[in-house]
This record gives sequence, C-alpha cells and structure tokens, in this order.
Amino acid sequence: MTDFQKYIQRYLDLIPSEKWIDEMKISGVKTLEFFNSLTPEHSEYAYAKGKWTLKELLQHLIDAERIFAYRALRFARKDKTELPGWDEELYAKHYSKERNLKGLIDEFDAVRRSSVLFFGNLNAEQFAETGVANGNEISVETLGKLIVGHNIHHLNIINERYL
Repeated sequence: MTDFQKYIQRYLDLIPSEKWIDEMKISGVKTLEFFNSLTPEHSEYAYAKGKWTLKELLQHLIDAERIFAYRALRFARKDKTELPGWDEELYAKHYSKERNLKGLIDEFDAVRRSSVLFFGNLNAEQFAETGVANGNEISVETLGKLIVGHNIHHLNIINERYL
C-alpha cells in the first residue's frame, strides 16, 4: 500500500457502513447540528494556539468537499486532465475572518446537499472512473467516500479537542 493509499484509508475506515451516501447525509446532519448549537463567540474557539477556530474548521470542510466533488465531477465525465493538489493551510490562511457563522452553516448545507445529489445520481460506470489528482490516481467513488470520512474525521477532532 502506498503512502497515499494509507492516507486515504484512514478516512475510509471511519465510514460506519457500506451505504456511504447515507453516511454522507448523516455526517452532514451531525455537522449542521453541532455548528447550529454554537454561539458566534464559541465559533471563534481554537483548542490551541495556531490551530483552526471552529469557524475555520467549518470553512475547511466546505473547501475540501468542493474540491473532492469537483475532482469527482471531472473524472465521472471522463475528463483525464491531471488535476493539481491544494494546500489546506494556504486556504485557511486566506479564509475571511469576517464570515459569520450562519453564512458558513448555510454554505456547508448547500454544498452537502449538492454532493448528495451529485453522487446519488451517478451510475456504476461513473463511480468506477478514475483520474489523477495531486499526482495520485483516485476513483470517483473513493472521492465521494473521502468526503464522508474526512467529515467524520473532523467531527471526531471536534469531540476530542474542542469540547
């Protein structure tokens, strides 16, 4: 197993069932419930200096999901153009601190609903399509599962370090 496969597998192992599109819905609901329970002041909390605030973490979830879904769209449509990687720290650094919590929650909800619709309407052939992103081959299905596992990973971090 390559380092990339090990990296991906740690997220995939977090998905509690084979029905990963259902798990996408469930993890989305859990994420929305948590962030809707926060006050704007609590959303500015980071568990340690130099770590993301809860608002920044939510923005990261939005950014990651958009990127993974975009890759999946390209590959599902048989676009074999190699796609670049992305620097999550760079994205976080250029996150707008003026964003309000409600706006981020609404955006996450819209992105997640879009992902559920997109992946829920793909067929087996489209799920099996692969492409190269950040120098690594990955399938459309794995990208969808990565959205779920990545979300669950961050929900676990919230529970372990922020609460």
